[in-house]
Amino acid sequence: MKIPLGVSSCLLGEKVRFDGGHKQHHYITDQLSCYFQFISVCPEVECGLSVPREAMHLVGNPLEPRLVTIKSGRDLTEQMRQWCHRRIQELGLLQLRGFIFKKNSPSSGLFRVKVYQRNGPPLTTGIGLFAKALTVTYPLLPAEEEGRLADTKLRENFIERVFCYDRLLTFLANRPSKADLVRFHTEHKLLLMAHSPDHYRRLGKLVADTVPLKEQLAAYSSLFMEGLQLLATPAKQTNVMMHCLGYFKKQLESWEKHELLDLIERHRNGQLPLIVPLTLLKHYIRRFDQSYLAEQLYFRPHPDELMLRNHA
Repeated sequence: MKIPLGVSSCLLGEKVRFDGGHKQHHYITDQLSCYFQFISVCPEVECGLSVPREAMHLVGNPLEPRLVTIKSGRDLTEQMRQWCHRRIQELGLLQLRGFIFKKNSPSSGLFRVKVYQRNGPPLTTGIGLFAKALTVTYPLLPAEEEGRLADTKLRENFIERVFCYDRLLTFLANRPSKADLVRFHTEHKLLLMAHSPDHYRRLGKLVADTVPLKEQLAAYSSLFMEGLQLLATPAKQTNVMMHCLGYFKKQLESWEKHELLDLIERHRNGQLPLIVPLTLLKHYIRRFDQSYLAEQLYFRPHPDELMLRNHA
């Protein structure tokens, strides 16, 4: 089944913008549509505003801005907040695995939204009213802006987190035991190492702890998603692949080791995409029937067809 993913309506090609237009994002609608069920959300239209409509912006305190129309000065803050409260409850029932917001939007912008001041230039530290309400209510939910998806590293990180969050929620829904938690953690060990060795160690200690299971699962979930937010850099990927190479040190010929080491080093230097050394590693996993590595989700955190590891 496709994974439920919230998306700002205009990014899906819906003509809901203030000027009656849209901002269709073809990477979302063309490539991600094979794997995700899109839940379309337009805060402005859904809270009762028309299309077209007067443009709006945020004003005042960046921590608690007001949503005001630009020409007439109509304050729509409470109307938007009341709608946010209702809509977020509805979205909770849908068990979203992530959300892609429209950048710069006073309702949906996630980063650096302009907040206008009475005097001086606008501050660029705001967040849209809906984006803030949703991310505060669901702090573990992977969230991103469509503009940042052009960055291959940020795109890979976001989509990887969405698939991991899907596995986490599915795992939690099945009433796991402590043994199930050990298994879940074991399958994600190398993936966690690639994002944050520190979180990997802390999660390992948490799994070994004797705290009540309910408390343990809540703490694990929070720390798990927190660690995955950190980018998996070439240096950290190299550390993981060198760890994997140790499983074959007695089985590979000298020239095979040097070949793999060369590919890993070239990835670390930015000369090769991650998929190249990983493909050779997966070949050795099959060739030598290495069951522990075969179970690691590091090698298949998301569908290969998305080609998220094909960039240098």
